[in-house]
Amino acid sequence: MSRHTGYASLPLHGGRAPAWLFGRMVRLSREIIVYLASEYSTHEVLRRLSDPYWFQAFGCVLGFDWHSSGVTTTVCGAVKEGLKDLDRELGLFVAGGKGRTSRKAPDEIAASCEIAGRDPRPLVHASRTAAKVDSAAVQDGYQLYHHAFFFTAKGDWCVVQQGMCDDNRMARRYHWLSEHVASFVDEPHEAVCCDARGQLTLNLVAHENDPVRRASAELACERPEVTLNAVGRVLTMPRRHELLPELDVASPYLEKILLKTYERRPENFETLLGMPGVGPKTLRALALASELVHGTAAAMRDPARFSFAHGGKDGTPFPVDKLTYDKTIEILNKAINRSAIDRSEKVKAFRRLAAFGGPERPAPHDQQPRLFRHLAQATPRQ
Repeated sequence: MSRHTGYASLPLHGGRAPAWLFGRMVRLSREIIVYLASEYSTHEVLRRLSDPYWFQAFGCVLGFDWHSSGVTTTVCGAVKEGLKDLDRELGLFVAGGKGRTSRKAPDEIAASCEIAGRDPRPLVHASRTAAKVDSAAVQDGYQLYHHAFFFTAKGDWCVVQQGMCDDNRMARRYHWLSEHVASFVDEPHEAVCCDARGQLTLNLVAHENDPVRRASAELACERPEVTLNAVGRVLTMPRRHELLPELDVASPYLEKILLKTYERRPENFETLLGMPGVGPKTLRALALASELVHGTAAAMRDPARFSFAHGGKDGTPFPVDKLTYDKTIEILNKAINRSAIDRSEKVKAFRRLAAFGGPERPAPHDQQPRLFRHLAQATPRQ
């Protein structure tokens, strides 16, 4: 099966979702997630959240902007809020969030694992490594400020995180799915959706950069002066692009960090990446040095490839219809919670929901059920 590398770029919008909308987003997202978990599985919920096209359609069904960075933080926040009292029963948990909340992810994972009776260490490692990859190993100019970690009682997980670029005021979303992560440092992302592509992106988790990763790990085990001398020589040579020592390598601290890596001797790039203090500048210095010492030039490929568009809360292509929204929540809730009816009747009820407010309703509101139908009838990827 072919896979793409997962990113989504969106313009940064200020402000917050209005309270009347966010409260409805919480309720509707809960009903949709519970329905998907009961009809398919909690793992299928992870697969859909990790698909940026489905995620974007999900945000539009919830009534948010199609092209706003806020769709990531608000949708993840709504799902987390909606599931907080159902996670034990459902076997689906959410950790992290925006800003300082993102740094609480390891503790929240540990607390949920205590409920689920699982060892939290592999999940905490996955959360931390995904964040470290997209903040240090993928150097695309976007600084992470949002990290949401979704996982099941069985130990499956997905990540939806986002970074912001100060230069173009765009936000880029990164998707991960444990099912397809054979290596945290070799094409680990899930799906691609992005409008803005960088000219100079040091993507150290690109498959073609495996020699650079190996060489960087080897150099990290050498005495600091080996790397420092190589970096000094590289900086005096003509380069493909402008290279500024004070910006591109951690000059005041690099020797101290390299001394730590020399003492610890990381066995591979993933171990090197996980070491405290090893950030984008250290990795960039090692990559530059490896080109001179080992002849392994890093490929500068931005993995962003595709784009998308839908509709949302700011009235494009239609304003949120509160009556339809509330009716949607009510019908979906009934479809899920009527325990006396069998699976086929539940499916029929959900189809009635998809058809609610069909062609007989006047434009523009008749567009909303079609968006919902697109989301509801999305088939799992094979």
